Amino acid sequence: MHTAAVQGKPRGAVISHHNLVFCTIQNIAIMGLTREDSYLNILPLFHIAGMFAALVMMHVGGKNVMISKFDPKVAGKMIDQEKITLLGDFPPILLQLLDEQAKGEFTLSPLKHILGIDMQETIKRFENLGFGQFWLVYGQTETMGLTSVCSNREKAGCAGKAGPLVDIKIIDEFDHEVEAGKVGEILVRGPLVFQGYWREEDLSKHTFRDQWHHTGDAGRMDEEGHLWFAGRKAEKELIKPGGENVYPVEVEKVILEHPSIQEVSVIGVPDPKFGEGIKAVCVLKPKAKLTEQELIDFVGSRIARYKRPGYVVFIDSLPKKTDGSIDRAKVKEMYGSGPKT
Repeated sequence: MHTAAVQGKPRGAVISHHNLVFCTIQNIAIMGLTREDSYLNILPLFHIAGMFAALVMMHVGGKNVMISKFDPKVAGKMIDQEKITLLGDFPPILLQLLDEQAKGEFTLSPLKHILGIDMQETIKRFENLGFGQFWLVYGQTETMGLTSVCSNREKAGCAGKAGPLVDIKIIDEFDHEVEAGKVGEILVRGPLVFQGYWREEDLSKHTFRDQWHHTGDAGRMDEEGHLWFAGRKAEKELIKPGGENVYPVEVEKVILEHPSIQEVSVIGVPDPKFGEGIKAVCVLKPKAKLTEQELIDFVGSRIARYKRPGYVVFIDSLPKKTDGSIDRAKVKEMYGSGPKT
């Protein structure tokens, strides 16, 4: 299954039946699923979360209900009609469901479990309905999507807690394990970890150095063992609008094809709908004229629409390092606090 890339190059993660079976066993146990449960499969099956959730339900002997496209009104009615107890979530799925539910055409009352990532305001809205619980997670395709899991009621806002079949540790830049509360790279090992990258022997060896999978993600562990996500290491920088992977370099290459663009830096910013949005910070060529929407449409016509920037800002110049390259960290600091700054 293809997954997060380095420098925009797609990588195939080799996943075994062994990985998948242990992943389903672990999460059936954590959530207490039975053959009486049912899953509404609204996530794409090319995404690890969609495939994993469907397999969990198959393994436990429950019911999978498939719909070809997410529509909040259709999905909400299906949840009531088919007695759906499990749902996968990336923003803005749950928010849209709750907004439709408030109109009174369906209740969402069968939902016992929602699994995924979302903003606390949205999660609290669901919890206040009193029907079920939201399961917070952290994971990668390389770790079957679910490395850590816990109920939001246990520790609101965290990224879950290592499952019984997962070991997690946090290390510093010198590969030394850090104490609780300190940020470092997230390392994972156990039967959920993938077999390596397809036809990428050197990359696989580097990833699995010291017998641990080095995720390239940063995080910290609190005293109770809860994981808190803290971003990505520079070499694995990516933006995840609604759970999809978007690599800044890919978007930047397309933007630079526009005859009015001189320079650009693409960054991730907080987004009220998708959790994280794509923002293009651009410098126009002298005397060039271009609107934000024209650039957004230009990008959307050349690559997948979910990769087009949701926000565009034009500035006079981009901050540079001493070697003349764009200082991405400075761009993020100056323009990354929100979509309109």
